[in-house]
Amino acid sequence: MGRVLPIVVAIALLVYALIDCLQTDSTRFRSLNRVAWVAIVVLIPLIGPILWLVIGKERARPQRPSGPPPRPLAPDDDPEFLRHLRDIDTKHEQMLNQWEADLRRREAEAQREKEAEERAAEEAERLRQAEARKREDDRQHTDDEDDSR
Repeated sequence: MGRVLPIVVAIALLVYALIDCLQTDSTRFRSLNRVAWVAIVVLIPLIGPILWLVIGKERARPQRPSGPPPRPLAPDDDPEFLRHLRDIDTKHEQMLNQWEADLRRREAEAQREKEAEERAAEEAERLRQAEARKREDDRQHTDDEDDSR
């Protein structure tokens, strides 16, 4: 077992370093690219994986919080949320005013059309009555001529 342990450790280190190298974001590589580091890890046993783990990538340093995290604001205390609500109200009010103006315009057009139809119907009725009177006058005129003979 004493002979196998260093080989198992070297293989485990190789596998871990290779997987870490392949999964690391390319912006975190130091000096060499991904292909070069994979070649180093695979071709130089034991030293390649150690080099990758020590100098291959930039370590993310945990940031210390500068203070307590900001408390979440309630919606009625958040000025951005309130501004958004005002914007929505304004937009809806404009839309409603536009709809009302459009409705008034359509009602006015419908009223004008109705009045035009009524005037046309009245004019047609007057013409019909005028023709009826003319026929009546013509008939009376022919009757008067017949009576005078």
